[in-house]
Amino acid sequence: MTQDERRLYLIQALLKELPQYAGVAIPGDESGQQQLLRSLFNLRPPLPTDEAFLKIQDAYLSQRVRERGTTDAASLVPSEVNPRIFLWQGDITTLKCDAIVNAANSALLGCFQPCHSCIDNIIHTFSGVQLRLRCHELMEAQGHPESTGTAKITPGYNLPCQQVLHTVGPIVSGPLQSSDCDLLAQCYRSCLELAVAHGVKSLTFCCISTGVFHFPQDQAARIALESVSTFLKTDQTLQQVIFNVFTDTDFNLYKQLLTHTPPTVTHR
Repeated sequence: MTQDERRLYLIQALLKELPQYAGVAIPGDESGQQQLLRSLFNLRPPLPTDEAFLKIQDAYLSQRVRERGTTDAASLVPSEVNPRIFLWQGDITTLKCDAIVNAANSALLGCFQPCHSCIDNIIHTFSGVQLRLRCHELMEAQGHPESTGTAKITPGYNLPCQQVLHTVGPIVSGPLQSSDCDLLAQCYRSCLELAVAHGVKSLTFCCISTGVFHFPQDQAARIALESVSTFLKTDQTLQQVIFNVFTDTDFNLYKQLLTHTPPTVTHR
């Protein structure tokens, strides 16, 4: 099968699974088909599928990984403040490392909004349908929504990373509270502890809660760096903790912090 044939097969298979979208026209161009396929991945509920679908999906996503390119965490340059802390700007789904952190919601099932720009959406998109199903299994076994500040771990499936840690950050509405800061710090601690428990050597954090959860970026960066720096003082197993940023604003905030002694967080 060519990549074009795989993409068309997956679109047609997903449209059959989602009869409410049976009337959707399949675009004739590659870009339009990619957007439609991503939308269908996002909308698909956490249901089992057959081996034929998974085989073609995995082949398609593996090729997409090659097309998009990857960055090996081993090639990154350490920060000035700590040789085990790194800063990298880019798409977290293209980073080859042991584990990445996903900023999830309490349902832990990924983003169902087609082609949404959140990190939860893109991680589930390029991991494949197995990730939502695995998260569903974890949540069914748990029996209640994931609490803010906690974390779960799953395989990375078709991502360049081996594993994904899913954590639920605080949602900020109104002025930032000290409880928000405490919960964000707990997200970082939970992920670090879970990573160590599973033998992770290179861990990449996204900017937890700073997107649609509205945590102020400057305070979030300070809390993230302080939490990681404190943890690394008592842990020797993690070799790399990478702060992944996407926007220039976040890059500049972390760059400034990582060229000075990490400041003490002052809760507002």
